[in-house]
Amino acid sequence: MPLTAFSTATSLLPQSHFHPLLACPNLHQRRTAITDYLKNPLKLRRRRKILDPSSPEFLKAQEVEKAKEKQEHAKLPKEGGLAPGSIFHTPSTTTGPQDGKTGIIRAPKIMAAALDPTPGARARWQRKMVIREIRGRGRLNKTEKLARTERSHLSKSDFFKTSVKKLFPLANQIAGKPLSEAMVQMRFSKKKAAQDVLRHLEYARDQAVVMRGMGLGKVQAQGQQVEGKVNKEGEVVEGEKPEQEEEQLLVEDKKGKKRVVTDRTAMYVDEAWVGRGAYGFGVDYRARGNVNRLMLPYTSKSSYLVKGVSKSCLVLTLMLGISVVLKEEATRIRQAVDRETKRQKKKVWVPLPDRPITAQRQYPLW
Repeated sequence: MPLTAFSTATSLLPQSHFHPLLACPNLHQRRTAITDYLKNPLKLRRRRKILDPSSPEFLKAQEVEKAKEKQEHAKLPKEGGLAPGSIFHTPSTTTGPQDGKTGIIRAPKIMAAALDPTPGARARWQRKMVIREIRGRGRLNKTEKLARTERSHLSKSDFFKTSVKKLFPLANQIAGKPLSEAMVQMRFSKKKAAQDVLRHLEYARDQAVVMRGMGLGKVQAQGQQVEGKVNKEGEVVEGEKPEQEEEQLLVEDKKGKKRVVTDRTAMYVDEAWVGRGAYGFGVDYRARGNVNRLMLPYTSKSSYLVKGVSKSCLVLTLMLGISVVLKEEATRIRQAVDRETKRQKKKVWVPLPDRPITAQRQYPLW
């Protein structure tokens, strides 16, 4: 009989000592579903046929599901698209979804457990939103009106290999500056993390132009300058329109600094902040087989801040991300007008009230 760890461990025990593992037989049993098969043998066969992609029942069920999906898709409103000559229209290089036999039947009732876990709460929330719209009689409050008339874009970066103390001053440096000026500051900065911030500002600018249509005021004005009728021979009947003088406005920002604005659609960095993400998991191997579990702070795309950790846990490189909010100069002009209007409506402070002096006497009354 070969010597095992269990046999050597039990051989060290005294002969008079009672050990439950030696006295009791092996209790590990493997149960089978033979009784279920004997009770209803056709049930398992029917289930195998349905799950088998080659069975006719499966193909029939798949055709029924496709017909239902087409009927539901036909009821939905048609989505709009870009014009054929649009500058944002790019030919798609990826192939679309292809119909294939996956062997899985996607039932909406089964998927509702994950997509709509609490239908009662969802129905109450929808009812609440409908009541709110009816109660307001279709009128918009100030926040909703500004959201519909002014454009803004929030962009959150990926991981940066830096610390909060190094990235936070860069976020304060670009906050409140025009986007072009902020990019120039990051381009000529000596900080290593400034290049990552510059790349993120370029990415946020492209996103704002494509997704929100921001910063296109001068482009549209240049397109409207030349409006001539062309005859069959290709000659322009009407000439170019005279260029309009650029509008220059002296605007005071919320920090009190005055700036000259020439384009109302130009973008500027309204807010910039740094945020850490959730803690990660790390392992620190020590002497004598000891292993420490580390709570390593990593930074995700979330802008929420978490508590710090001890210095012994900071083994790996700290990762941080930056978030910026881009807005147009029209927002800054509106905010400056609102501050000036509020300042003018404020009452003038006087040291003493302007009223007549009463109870005057010709001699003191003591």
